[in-house]
Amino acid sequence: MPPVTPALEPLRRIAAYAVARDGEGRVLLVRASSKSGTPGVWSLPGGAVDHGEDPNHTVVRETAAETGLSVAVSGLQDVLADMRSMPHRGVTIHTDRLIYTVSVRGGTLIDRVGHATDLARWLTLEEAEKLKLRPFTAAALGLSAASADLRPEEAPVFPSFYAYEGPDGLHRAQRFAAYAIATDPYQNLLLTRISEGYPGAGCWHLPGGGTDYGEQPGTALLRELVEETGQVGRLIELLGVASHRDAASLGPEGYPIDWHGVRAFYRVVVDKPTEVTIHDVGGSTSEARWMPLQQVAGLGSDQITEVTAEALRAARLI
Repeated sequence: MPPVTPALEPLRRIAAYAVARDGEGRVLLVRASSKSGTPGVWSLPGGAVDHGEDPNHTVVRETAAETGLSVAVSGLQDVLADMRSMPHRGVTIHTDRLIYTVSVRGGTLIDRVGHATDLARWLTLEEAEKLKLRPFTAAALGLSAASADLRPEEAPVFPSFYAYEGPDGLHRAQRFAAYAIATDPYQNLLLTRISEGYPGAGCWHLPGGGTDYGEQPGTALLRELVEETGQVGRLIELLGVASHRDAASLGPEGYPIDWHGVRAFYRVVVDKPTEVTIHDVGGSTSEARWMPLQQVAGLGSDQITEVTAEALRAARLI
């Protein structure tokens, strides 16, 4: 693979895609047009999550726009991350991709001449395997076929939290993060408490945090678990994704930020729990502890963060 110049500007985005199958088991794919960075390459229908948009809505909106079909989300299949360098545009992009299973509610399959995707087709897996597929699409379908995306030899340095000025003059930030429902063999749950000066101060939260550029969410979560609490965990399953927006969040930056957080949460088992140690002293975590599940179930809504409550419900712990 030819080297990629480090002068390429690093960008991050979050995107959502649909895995739709018809009555014959065929999968719905779209082809990138000459207006895209990968002309002739096929992928799942979908696209970028707009600021503040729930990814469930993204996948429905983007699928309708690219294929003419109305779909309903039936489940979350996977969360993947990848890097892609585009020298002709001067950028390297890290994308966190949320893969949803969907069912078709109606509509008519259309082609879109002059757009970023120009064809939409129902294809068997055997037919799809013979095509040039985006790597994330091949992975989502369990196929070996993949296009040769150009990737940087090393991940650029880029913060997981990046605020920029929006069209209304208010700073905004979109951040992807991974969190753990981490339990031990003794019916305890690992929780962290948010420090003063941060949104949700004083509330109990889940261990985890923002993923690094080029990092898979599961790998990031296990790294964060060690760095934040000193615990070594084992990833069991993806439980879900939460999307929350605070239009004027106040944190240590000292000014309001239109904040949009998209957070994947996983079930994690810590087989050999140790004394909890907070390594990031002075950061967003003031306390961490193992809490009996019975006590967790008794926590009020004002004692836990919104994403923690959503993850606990998904894990059927409250």
